[in-house]
Amino acid sequence: MVKKKINLKLALLGDGAVGKTSLINRYIDESFKDDYQPTLGVNIVMKKLKIEEFEIQLAIWDIAGQDKYDLTRKMFFEGCIACLLVFDITRSSTFDRIQSKWLEDFKKFARSDGIYIIIGKKSDLRNKDAVSTENGKILADQIHASDYIETSAKLGDNVEAAFKKLVVHALKKFDIELKLN
Repeated sequence: MVKKKINLKLALLGDGAVGKTSLINRYIDESFKDDYQPTLGVNIVMKKLKIEEFEIQLAIWDIAGQDKYDLTRKMFFEGCIACLLVFDITRSSTFDRIQSKWLEDFKKFARSDGIYIIIGKKSDLRNKDAVSTENGKILADQIHASDYIETSAKLGDNVEAAFKKLVVHALKKFDIELKLN
């Protein structure tokens, strides 16, 4: 059977040090590093998936979250169909900027029909949380996110599920309905 090929451009958006790069490293390499190295501008990672009769090429854009990249960041959004809006559950300021900064930028500069999932990172630090699971779900409903998921790149919790759900929701834009296993 000939596989149908699909290319998807995905982005991870959120403040600096929320864990976007560690989320990608866990998903791509199944690795985790404790030391924080800020992304400079953008880092692009490719991953191939085979789901049912589809061969899906993901271009995952890890976009720097520091304010100094505001002016150049918009060029990275072109053609982006979906994103993970990432915040750190231990830092409420990163949660507050999901709607006021990151979703606003995504809607302004990415595809107008783009979809997004909110990711609460560092669930392994739940005892130090500043943002409750309930508040994450409420925000997801308010901004019409496709889902709200809490992850831990350190432990690997829900990382693959977050990316798979994003891909499944993105493929709906092409009238392709896939089921998550």
